[in-house]
Amino acid sequence: MISYFRKFSSSIYSKIFLFIVAIPFVFWGMGPLFTGGNINTVAKIGKGKITTEEFIGYVKYNASQYNVEELNKTIIQNLLSQYIGDKLINYEIQDLGIKLTDKSLSEIIKNEKLFKKDNKFSRTEYEKFLVKNGIGAIVFENDLSNKKKKEQLFEFIGGGIVPADFFVNKSYNKINQKRYIEIIDLNKIFDKELSFSQETLNEYYENNKNNYISNLTSVDFIELSPKNLTGSDEFTDLFFQKIDVIDNMIAEGNNLNSIINSFNLNKNESATFNTSAKNKSDVAKSKLTEEFVKKISHINEEDSIIMLEHNDKYFIVEFVKNENKQRKISDKLVREDILFNLQHKTKRNLISQLMAKVNSNNFKKTHFDKFSKVEKVAIEKITLQSMDDNKVLNEKVVEKIYSFPEKRVFIINNISLSENYLIYIDKIESATIAKNSEDYKKYLNLSKLRLVSNLYNTYDIYLKQKYKIDINYKALDTVNNYFKWK
Repeated sequence: MISYFRKFSSSIYSKIFLFIVAIPFVFWGMGPLFTGGNINTVAKIGKGKITTEEFIGYVKYNASQYNVEELNKTIIQNLLSQYIGDKLINYEIQDLGIKLTDKSLSEIIKNEKLFKKDNKFSRTEYEKFLVKNGIGAIVFENDLSNKKKKEQLFEFIGGGIVPADFFVNKSYNKINQKRYIEIIDLNKIFDKELSFSQETLNEYYENNKNNYISNLTSVDFIELSPKNLTGSDEFTDLFFQKIDVIDNMIAEGNNLNSIINSFNLNKNESATFNTSAKNKSDVAKSKLTEEFVKKISHINEEDSIIMLEHNDKYFIVEFVKNENKQRKISDKLVREDILFNLQHKTKRNLISQLMAKVNSNNFKKTHFDKFSKVEKVAIEKITLQSMDDNKVLNEKVVEKIYSFPEKRVFIINNISLSENYLIYIDKIESATIAKNSEDYKKYLNLSKLRLVSNLYNTYDIYLKQKYKIDINYKALDTVNNYFKWK
Protein backbone atom coordinates (compact mmCIF):
# COMPACT_ATOMS: atom_id res chain seq x y z
CA MET A 1 0.00 0.00 0.00
CA ILE A 2 2.72 2.50 0.92
CA SER A 3 5.50 1.30 -1.35
CA TYR A 4 7.31 4.61 -1.01
CA PHE A 5 8.43 3.46 2.46
CA ARG A 6 10.61 0.84 0.84
CA LYS A 7 13.37 3.36 0.25
CA PHE A 8 13.46 4.28 3.91
CA SER A 9 16.51 3.28 5.92
CA SER A 10 15.42 0.71 8.50
CA SER A 11 16.81 -2.42 10.11
CA ILE A 12 16.05 -5.92 8.78
CA TYR A 13 14.70 -6.76 12.22
CA SER A 14 12.01 -4.11 12.12
CA LYS A 15 10.99 -5.14 8.59
CA ILE A 16 10.54 -8.74 9.74
CA PHE A 17 8.61 -7.45 12.76
CA LEU A 18 6.13 -5.73 10.46
CA PHE A 19 5.82 -8.82 8.26
CA ILE A 20 5.20 -11.27 11.10
CA VAL A 21 2.53 -9.14 12.75
CA ALA A 22 0.67 -8.13 9.61
CA ILE A 23 0.38 -11.62 8.19
CA PRO A 24 -1.37 -13.56 11.03
CA PHE A 25 -4.49 -11.41 10.72
CA VAL A 26 -4.94 -12.58 7.14
CA PHE A 27 -5.41 -16.27 7.95
CA TRP A 28 -8.40 -16.27 10.24
CA GLY A 29 -11.11 -17.35 7.92
CA MET A 30 -14.38 -15.49 7.71
CA GLY A 31 -16.97 -15.13 10.46
CA PRO A 32 -20.68 -15.99 10.29
CA LEU A 33 -23.10 -14.46 7.83
CA PHE A 34 -25.06 -11.36 8.78
CA THR A 35 -28.62 -12.04 9.78
CA GLY A 36 -29.69 -8.91 7.91
CA GLY A 37 -29.47 -8.19 4.19
CA ASN A 38 -27.86 -4.74 4.28
CA ILE A 39 -25.52 -4.56 1.27
CA ASN A 40 -23.99 -1.27 2.40
CA THR A 41 -21.87 -2.92 5.11
CA VAL A 42 -19.28 -5.55 4.16
CA ALA A 43 -18.13 -6.40 7.67
CA LYS A 44 -18.63 -5.59 11.35
CA ILE A 45 -15.65 -5.56 13.71
CA GLY A 46 -16.76 -5.17 17.28
CA LYS A 47 -18.76 -1.93 17.30
CA GLY A 48 -17.16 -0.67 14.08
CA LYS A 49 -18.03 -1.50 10.49
CA ILE A 50 -16.55 -1.50 6.99
CA THR A 51 -18.88 0.03 4.41
CA THR A 52 -19.12 -1.30 0.87
CA GLU A 53 -17.99 2.03 -0.57
CA GLU A 54 -15.03 2.19 1.83
CA PHE A 55 -13.90 -1.34 0.96
CA ILE A 56 -14.21 -0.75 -2.81
CA GLY A 57 -11.87 2.23 -2.36
CA TYR A 58 -9.42 0.03 -0.44
CA VAL A 59 -9.49 -2.63 -3.17
CA LYS A 60 -8.81 -0.05 -5.90
CA TYR A 61 -5.87 1.32 -3.92
CA ASN A 62 -4.29 -2.06 -3.12
CA ALA A 63 -5.19 -4.33 -6.04
CA SER A 64 -1.98 -3.50 -7.95
CA GLN A 65 0.08 -5.61 -5.50
CA TYR A 66 -1.44 -8.76 -7.07
CA ASN A 67 -0.19 -7.91 -10.60
CA VAL A 68 -3.19 -9.43 -12.39
CA GLU A 69 -5.46 -8.07 -15.11
CA GLU A 70 -8.72 -9.05 -13.45
CA LEU A 71 -9.72 -9.26 -9.82
CA ASN A 72 -11.36 -12.49 -8.72
CA LYS A 73 -13.27 -13.52 -5.60
CA THR A 74 -10.18 -14.99 -3.94
CA ILE A 75 -8.15 -11.79 -4.34
CA ILE A 76 -11.01 -9.63 -3.07
CA GLN A 77 -11.51 -11.94 -0.07
CA ASN A 78 -7.76 -11.77 0.67
CA LEU A 79 -7.92 -7.98 0.52
CA LEU A 80 -10.88 -8.00 2.93
CA SER A 81 -8.90 -10.15 5.38
CA GLN A 82 -5.95 -7.80 4.99
CA TYR A 83 -8.17 -4.75 5.59
CA ILE A 84 -9.71 -6.34 8.69
CA GLY A 85 -6.17 -6.96 9.97
CA ASP A 86 -5.29 -3.30 9.42
CA LYS A 87 -8.48 -2.22 11.20
CA LEU A 88 -7.78 -4.45 14.21
CA ILE A 89 -4.27 -3.09 14.58
CA ASN A 90 -5.64 0.47 14.45
CA TYR A 91 -8.27 -0.40 17.08
CA GLU A 92 -5.52 -1.71 19.36
CA ILE A 93 -3.44 1.42 18.79
CA GLN A 94 -6.39 3.56 19.86
CA ASP A 95 -7.27 1.27 22.77
CA LEU A 96 -3.71 1.40 24.14
CA GLY A 97 -3.46 5.15 23.64
CA ILE A 98 -0.43 4.96 21.33
CA LYS A 99 0.23 8.39 19.84
CA LEU A 100 2.81 10.18 17.72
CA THR A 101 2.98 13.95 18.16
CA ASP A 102 3.52 16.32 15.25
CA LYS A 103 6.89 17.23 16.76
CA SER A 104 7.99 13.59 16.88
CA LEU A 105 6.82 13.02 13.31
CA SER A 106 8.75 16.10 12.19
CA GLU A 107 11.92 14.80 13.87
CA ILE A 108 11.53 11.40 12.16
CA ILE A 109 11.25 13.06 8.75
CA LYS A 110 14.16 15.45 9.42
CA ASN A 111 16.41 12.56 10.48
CA GLU A 112 15.66 10.43 7.44
CA LYS A 113 18.82 10.09 5.31
CA LEU A 114 16.79 10.21 2.11
CA PHE A 115 15.81 13.81 2.83
CA LYS A 116 19.28 15.07 3.74
CA LYS A 117 21.76 17.10 1.72
CA ASP A 118 25.23 17.85 3.08
CA ASN A 119 24.15 15.94 6.21
CA LYS A 120 21.27 18.37 6.88
CA PHE A 121 17.55 18.09 6.28
CA SER A 122 16.65 19.51 2.87
CA ARG A 123 13.10 20.62 2.19
CA THR A 124 13.92 20.42 -1.52
CA GLU A 125 14.91 16.75 -1.27
CA TYR A 126 11.71 16.05 0.67
CA GLU A 127 9.57 17.75 -2.00
CA LYS A 128 11.44 15.91 -4.78
CA PHE A 129 10.67 12.60 -3.04
CA LEU A 130 6.95 13.43 -2.86
CA VAL A 131 6.77 14.50 -6.51
CA LYS A 132 8.70 11.45 -7.73
CA ASN A 133 6.35 9.09 -5.87
CA GLY A 134 3.21 11.00 -6.84
CA ILE A 135 1.93 11.64 -3.30
CA GLY A 136 0.99 14.68 -1.27
CA ALA A 137 2.69 15.65 1.98
CA ILE A 138 -0.49 15.10 4.05
CA VAL A 139 -1.02 11.55 2.71
CA PHE A 140 2.64 10.65 3.18
CA GLU A 141 2.84 12.03 6.71
CA ASN A 142 -0.41 10.30 7.75
CA ASP A 143 0.87 6.99 6.39
CA LEU A 144 4.25 7.47 8.08
CA SER A 145 2.55 8.31 11.36
CA ASN A 146 0.40 5.15 11.14
CA LYS A 147 3.46 3.06 10.33
CA LYS A 148 5.38 4.36 13.33
CA LYS A 149 2.43 3.80 15.65
CA LYS A 150 2.18 0.20 14.41
CA GLU A 151 5.89 -0.25 15.17
CA GLN A 152 5.23 1.03 18.70
CA LEU A 153 2.40 -1.51 19.08
CA PHE A 154 4.63 -4.36 17.92
CA GLU A 155 7.40 -3.22 20.24
CA PHE A 156 4.89 -3.04 23.09
CA ILE A 157 3.81 -6.65 22.42
CA GLY A 158 7.17 -8.33 21.96
CA GLY A 159 9.94 -5.78 22.32
CA GLY A 160 11.12 -6.85 25.77
CA ILE A 161 11.84 -10.48 24.91
CA VAL A 162 15.49 -11.55 25.31
CA PRO A 163 16.16 -15.20 24.34
CA ALA A 164 18.34 -17.32 26.62
CA ASP A 165 21.61 -18.75 25.25
CA PHE A 166 19.83 -22.10 24.99
CA PHE A 167 17.40 -20.71 22.38
CA VAL A 168 20.21 -18.95 20.48
CA ASN A 169 22.16 -22.19 20.24
CA LYS A 170 19.02 -24.05 19.23
CA SER A 171 18.51 -21.67 16.32
CA TYR A 172 22.18 -21.89 15.38
CA ASN A 173 22.24 -25.70 15.57
CA LYS A 174 19.12 -26.05 13.45
CA ILE A 175 20.88 -24.39 10.53
CA ASN A 176 24.56 -25.26 11.09
CA GLN A 177 24.57 -28.86 12.35
CA LYS A 178 26.52 -31.32 10.18
CA ARG A 179 24.62 -34.27 8.72
CA TYR A 180 26.08 -37.52 7.38
CA ILE A 181 23.59 -39.07 4.98
CA GLU A 182 23.34 -42.04 2.64
CA ILE A 183 21.29 -41.60 -0.49
CA ILE A 184 19.82 -43.77 -3.25
CA ASP A 185 18.81 -41.96 -6.44
CA LEU A 186 15.45 -43.57 -7.23
CA ASN A 187 15.48 -42.24 -10.78
CA LYS A 188 18.21 -44.76 -11.57
CA ILE A 189 15.72 -47.46 -10.57
CA PHE A 190 12.75 -45.85 -12.29
CA ASP A 191 14.62 -45.60 -15.60
CA LYS A 192 14.36 -49.38 -15.90
CA GLU A 193 10.56 -49.11 -15.68
CA LEU A 194 10.08 -46.18 -18.05
CA SER A 195 10.35 -47.89 -21.40
CA PHE A 196 6.96 -48.11 -23.15
CA SER A 197 5.93 -50.07 -26.21
CA GLN A 198 4.23 -48.42 -29.18
CA GLU A 199 1.10 -50.39 -28.25
CA THR A 200 1.05 -48.70 -24.80
CA LEU A 201 1.52 -45.27 -26.39
CA ASN A 202 -1.32 -45.93 -28.86
CA GLU A 203 -3.64 -47.12 -26.10
CA TYR A 204 -2.99 -43.99 -24.02
CA TYR A 205 -3.55 -41.78 -27.06
CA GLU A 206 -6.87 -43.46 -27.96
CA ASN A 207 -8.13 -43.13 -24.36
CA ASN A 208 -7.15 -39.44 -24.17
CA LYS A 209 -7.78 -38.20 -27.71
CA ASN A 210 -9.79 -35.20 -26.53
CA ASN A 211 -6.70 -33.85 -24.76
CA TYR A 212 -4.99 -33.49 -28.12
CA ILE A 213 -7.49 -31.31 -29.95
CA SER A 214 -6.22 -27.84 -30.83
CA ASN A 215 -8.59 -24.91 -31.20
CA LEU A 216 -6.90 -22.96 -33.98
CA THR A 217 -7.72 -19.36 -34.87
CA SER A 218 -6.56 -17.92 -38.18
CA VAL A 219 -6.16 -14.17 -38.64
CA ASP A 220 -4.97 -11.66 -41.22
CA PHE A 221 -3.08 -8.67 -39.93
CA ILE A 222 -1.11 -5.66 -41.09
CA GLU A 223 1.14 -3.19 -39.31
CA LEU A 224 0.30 0.49 -39.61
CA SER A 225 3.51 2.48 -39.65
CA PRO A 226 4.28 6.14 -40.47
CA LYS A 227 6.11 4.86 -43.56
CA ASN A 228 3.19 2.98 -45.12
CA LEU A 229 0.56 5.57 -44.14
CA THR A 230 2.35 8.90 -44.75
CA GLY A 231 5.64 8.04 -46.47
CA SER A 232 7.56 9.51 -43.52
CA ASP A 233 9.50 7.77 -40.73
CA GLU A 234 8.12 10.22 -38.14
CA PHE A 235 4.94 9.91 -36.04
CA THR A 236 3.36 13.13 -37.34
CA ASP A 237 -0.10 14.62 -36.84
CA LEU A 238 -1.01 13.33 -40.29
CA PHE A 239 -0.20 9.76 -39.22
CA PHE A 240 -2.48 9.97 -36.17
CA GLN A 241 -5.22 11.62 -38.24
CA LYS A 242 -5.15 8.61 -40.57
CA ILE A 243 -5.16 6.24 -37.58
CA ASP A 244 -8.35 7.98 -36.39
CA VAL A 245 -9.91 7.63 -39.86
CA ILE A 246 -9.07 3.88 -39.92
CA ASP A 247 -10.51 3.49 -36.41
CA ASN A 248 -13.77 5.07 -37.64
CA MET A 249 -13.82 2.81 -40.71
CA ILE A 250 -13.54 -0.25 -38.45
CA ALA A 251 -16.41 1.06 -36.31
CA GLU A 252 -18.49 1.49 -39.49
CA GLY A 253 -17.96 -2.17 -40.44
CA ASN A 254 -15.26 -1.95 -43.12
CA ASN A 255 -13.09 -5.04 -43.55
CA LEU A 256 -9.30 -5.30 -43.83
CA ASN A 257 -9.21 -5.40 -47.64
CA SER A 258 -11.31 -2.25 -47.85
CA ILE A 259 -8.89 -0.41 -45.52
CA ILE A 260 -5.86 -1.71 -47.46
CA ASN A 261 -7.32 -0.48 -50.74
CA SER A 262 -8.36 2.90 -49.30
CA PHE A 263 -4.83 3.67 -48.06
CA ASN A 264 -2.89 1.77 -50.76
CA LEU A 265 -1.23 -0.43 -48.13
CA ASN A 266 0.92 -3.47 -48.70
CA LYS A 267 -0.61 -6.96 -48.71
CA ASN A 268 -1.63 -8.27 -45.30
CA GLU A 269 0.06 -11.19 -43.53
CA SER A 270 -1.62 -14.30 -42.12
CA ALA A 271 -1.04 -16.44 -39.07
CA THR A 272 -2.67 -19.20 -37.05
CA PHE A 273 -2.43 -19.65 -33.29
CA ASN A 274 -3.86 -22.13 -30.81
CA THR A 275 -5.29 -21.83 -27.33
CA SER A 276 -1.88 -22.28 -25.72
CA ALA A 277 -0.76 -19.12 -27.55
CA LYS A 278 1.79 -20.95 -29.71
CA ASN A 279 2.21 -19.56 -33.19
CA LYS A 280 1.53 -22.27 -35.80
CA SER A 281 2.59 -20.23 -38.81
CA ASP A 282 6.01 -19.61 -40.28
CA VAL A 283 4.80 -16.19 -41.43
CA ALA A 284 5.79 -13.18 -39.34
CA LYS A 285 6.69 -15.27 -36.29
CA SER A 286 8.58 -12.37 -34.75
CA LYS A 287 5.43 -10.24 -34.77
CA LEU A 288 3.02 -12.83 -33.41
CA THR A 289 4.50 -13.15 -29.94
CA GLU A 290 2.62 -14.77 -27.05
CA GLU A 291 1.86 -11.30 -25.70
CA PHE A 292 0.40 -10.28 -29.06
CA VAL A 293 -1.70 -13.45 -29.25
CA LYS A 294 -3.02 -12.80 -25.76
CA LYS A 295 -4.26 -9.37 -26.87
CA ILE A 296 -6.14 -10.77 -29.87
CA SER A 297 -7.30 -14.07 -28.35
CA HIS A 298 -10.88 -12.74 -27.94
CA ILE A 299 -11.27 -12.07 -31.67
CA ASN A 300 -14.15 -14.01 -33.31
CA GLU A 301 -16.85 -13.82 -35.99
CA GLU A 302 -18.87 -11.22 -34.08
CA ASP A 303 -15.90 -9.02 -33.16
CA SER A 304 -14.08 -9.77 -36.41
CA ILE A 305 -11.74 -6.82 -36.89
CA ILE A 306 -9.82 -4.77 -34.35
CA MET A 307 -7.07 -2.18 -34.22
CA LEU A 308 -4.59 -2.47 -31.39
CA GLU A 309 -1.37 -0.93 -30.14
CA HIS A 310 1.45 -3.33 -29.31
CA ASN A 311 5.04 -2.44 -28.44
CA ASP A 312 4.51 1.14 -29.69
CA LYS A 313 3.20 -0.13 -33.04
CA TYR A 314 -0.32 -0.14 -34.50
CA PHE A 315 -1.92 -3.21 -36.08
CA ILE A 316 -5.20 -4.11 -37.74
CA VAL A 317 -6.15 -7.72 -37.07
CA GLU A 318 -9.05 -9.47 -38.85
CA PHE A 319 -10.59 -12.81 -37.88
CA VAL A 320 -10.57 -15.43 -40.67
CA LYS A 321 -11.74 -18.72 -39.14
CA ASN A 322 -11.81 -21.05 -36.15
CA GLU A 323 -11.25 -24.76 -36.44
CA ASN A 324 -10.71 -27.75 -34.17
CA LYS A 325 -7.87 -29.97 -35.28
CA GLN A 326 -7.19 -33.46 -33.97
CA ARG A 327 -3.48 -33.76 -33.44
CA LYS A 328 -1.96 -37.12 -34.37
CA ILE A 329 0.19 -39.38 -32.26
CA SER A 330 2.98 -38.78 -34.77
CA ASP A 331 3.03 -35.11 -33.69
CA LYS A 332 6.27 -34.66 -31.76
CA LEU A 333 4.65 -32.59 -28.98
CA VAL A 334 1.79 -35.11 -28.59
CA ARG A 335 4.24 -38.00 -28.32
CA GLU A 336 6.34 -36.10 -25.76
CA ASP A 337 3.24 -35.34 -23.68
CA ILE A 338 2.12 -38.98 -23.72
CA LEU A 339 5.57 -40.18 -22.67
CA PHE A 340 5.70 -37.58 -19.89
CA ASN A 341 2.28 -38.59 -18.54
CA LEU A 342 3.06 -42.31 -18.64
CA GLN A 343 6.41 -41.75 -16.97
CA HIS A 344 4.84 -39.54 -14.32
CA LYS A 345 2.11 -42.10 -13.59
CA THR A 346 4.64 -44.95 -13.37
CA LYS A 347 6.93 -42.97 -11.06
CA ARG A 348 3.98 -42.01 -8.87
CA ASN A 349 2.89 -45.64 -8.51
CA LEU A 350 6.42 -46.86 -7.74
CA ILE A 351 6.97 -44.10 -5.17
CA SER A 352 3.58 -44.79 -3.54
CA GLN A 353 4.45 -48.47 -3.13
CA LEU A 354 7.86 -47.70 -1.65
CA MET A 355 6.48 -44.90 0.53
CA ALA A 356 3.89 -47.27 2.03
CA LYS A 357 6.72 -49.53 3.18
CA VAL A 358 8.85 -46.63 4.49
CA ASN A 359 5.97 -44.98 6.35
CA SER A 360 5.13 -48.22 8.14
CA ASN A 361 8.23 -47.56 10.33
CA ASN A 362 9.42 -51.09 9.55
CA PHE A 363 11.83 -49.90 6.86
CA LYS A 364 15.15 -49.89 8.71
CA LYS A 365 18.78 -49.46 7.64
CA THR A 366 19.02 -53.17 6.81
CA HIS A 367 16.10 -52.80 4.40
CA PHE A 368 17.76 -49.70 2.94
CA ASP A 369 20.96 -51.67 2.21
CA LYS A 370 19.03 -54.68 0.86
CA PHE A 371 16.99 -52.41 -1.44
CA SER A 372 20.23 -51.06 -2.90
CA LYS A 373 21.56 -54.56 -3.62
CA VAL A 374 18.32 -55.94 -5.08
CA GLU A 375 17.87 -52.96 -7.40
CA LYS A 376 21.61 -52.82 -8.17
CA VAL A 377 21.89 -49.11 -7.44
CA ALA A 378 24.83 -47.79 -5.42
CA ILE A 379 24.45 -45.92 -2.14
CA GLU A 380 26.09 -42.51 -2.23
CA LYS A 381 27.48 -41.10 1.03
CA ILE A 382 27.23 -37.33 1.43
CA THR A 383 28.23 -34.97 4.26
CA LEU A 384 26.12 -31.82 4.52
CA GLN A 385 28.06 -29.08 6.30
CA SER A 386 24.93 -27.00 7.01
CA MET A 387 21.42 -26.32 5.78
CA ASP A 388 23.00 -23.93 3.25
CA ASP A 389 25.17 -26.66 1.72
CA ASN A 390 23.72 -27.21 -1.77
CA LYS A 391 26.88 -28.30 -3.59
CA VAL A 392 25.49 -31.80 -4.29
CA LEU A 393 21.74 -31.56 -3.65
CA ASN A 394 19.51 -28.58 -4.33
CA GLU A 395 18.49 -26.31 -1.46
CA LYS A 396 14.89 -27.55 -1.22
CA VAL A 397 16.01 -31.17 -0.88
CA VAL A 398 18.58 -30.17 1.76
CA GLU A 399 15.95 -28.19 3.67
CA LYS A 400 13.70 -31.26 3.83
CA ILE A 401 16.60 -33.47 4.95
CA TYR A 402 17.15 -31.13 7.90
CA SER A 403 13.57 -31.70 9.05
CA PHE A 404 14.13 -35.44 9.77
CA PRO A 405 15.78 -37.03 12.84
CA GLU A 406 18.87 -39.24 13.02
CA LYS A 407 18.75 -42.96 12.05
CA ARG A 408 15.64 -42.45 9.91
CA VAL A 409 14.87 -43.66 6.36
CA PHE A 410 12.57 -41.44 4.29
CA ILE A 411 11.70 -40.45 0.71
CA ILE A 412 12.12 -36.96 -0.74
CA ASN A 413 10.79 -35.89 -4.14
CA ASN A 414 9.67 -32.72 -5.88
CA ILE A 415 6.20 -32.08 -7.29
CA SER A 416 7.23 -32.88 -10.88
CA LEU A 417 8.88 -36.15 -9.72
CA SER A 418 12.06 -35.23 -11.58
CA GLU A 419 14.04 -35.68 -8.34
CA ASN A 420 13.38 -38.74 -6.18
CA TYR A 421 15.62 -39.95 -3.36
CA LEU A 422 15.58 -42.62 -0.67
CA ILE A 423 17.63 -41.19 2.19
CA TYR A 424 19.06 -42.47 5.45
CA ILE A 425 20.45 -40.06 8.07
CA ASP A 426 23.40 -41.87 9.60
CA LYS A 427 24.71 -39.22 12.00
CA ILE A 428 24.05 -35.66 13.14
CA GLU A 429 26.79 -33.49 14.67
CA SER A 430 25.35 -30.61 16.68
CA ALA A 431 26.84 -27.13 16.42
CA THR A 432 27.12 -24.40 19.07
CA ILE A 433 27.93 -20.71 18.86
CA ALA A 434 29.98 -18.67 21.35
CA LYS A 435 28.70 -15.37 22.70
CA ASN A 436 31.72 -13.54 21.34
CA SER A 437 31.15 -14.87 17.81
CA GLU A 438 30.52 -12.38 15.00
CA ASP A 439 27.31 -14.23 14.08
CA TYR A 440 25.93 -14.40 17.62
CA LYS A 441 23.79 -11.27 17.24
CA LYS A 442 22.25 -12.61 14.01
CA TYR A 443 21.12 -15.82 15.72
CA LEU A 444 20.04 -13.90 18.82
CA ASN A 445 17.67 -11.87 16.61
CA LEU A 446 16.53 -15.01 14.81
CA SER A 447 15.69 -16.67 18.13
CA LYS A 448 13.87 -13.55 19.26
CA LEU A 449 11.82 -13.49 16.06
CA ARG A 450 10.73 -17.08 16.61
CA LEU A 451 9.69 -16.39 20.19
CA VAL A 452 7.94 -13.16 19.21
CA SER A 453 6.16 -14.95 16.36
CA ASN A 454 4.72 -17.44 18.84
CA LEU A 455 3.69 -14.53 21.05
CA TYR A 456 1.94 -12.85 18.11
CA ASN A 457 0.01 -16.03 17.40
CA THR A 458 -1.23 -15.92 20.99
CA TYR A 459 -2.06 -12.21 20.60
CA ASP A 460 -3.94 -13.06 17.42
CA ILE A 461 -6.16 -15.50 19.36
CA TYR A 462 -6.71 -12.82 22.00
CA LEU A 463 -7.89 -10.32 19.35
CA LYS A 464 -10.32 -12.84 17.87
CA GLN A 465 -11.94 -13.11 21.28
CA LYS A 466 -11.85 -9.37 21.93
CA TYR A 467 -13.47 -8.28 18.64
CA LYS A 468 -16.39 -10.15 17.11
CA ILE A 469 -16.01 -10.20 13.33
CA ASP A 470 -19.00 -10.78 11.03
CA ILE A 471 -18.81 -10.81 7.24
CA ASN A 472 -21.79 -9.82 5.08
CA TYR A 473 -21.45 -12.11 2.06
CA LYS A 474 -24.29 -10.39 0.20
CA ALA A 475 -22.33 -7.13 0.35
CA LEU A 476 -19.13 -8.97 -0.56
CA ASP A 477 -20.88 -10.33 -3.67
CA THR A 478 -21.80 -6.74 -4.56
CA VAL A 479 -18.11 -5.82 -4.42
CA ASN A 480 -17.19 -8.89 -6.52
CA ASN A 481 -19.78 -7.91 -9.15
CA TYR A 482 -18.56 -4.29 -9.13
CA PHE A 483 -15.06 -5.35 -10.18
CA LYS A 484 -16.20 -8.16 -12.47
CA TRP A 485 -17.11 -5.70 -15.19
CA LYS A 486 -14.30 -3.22 -14.64
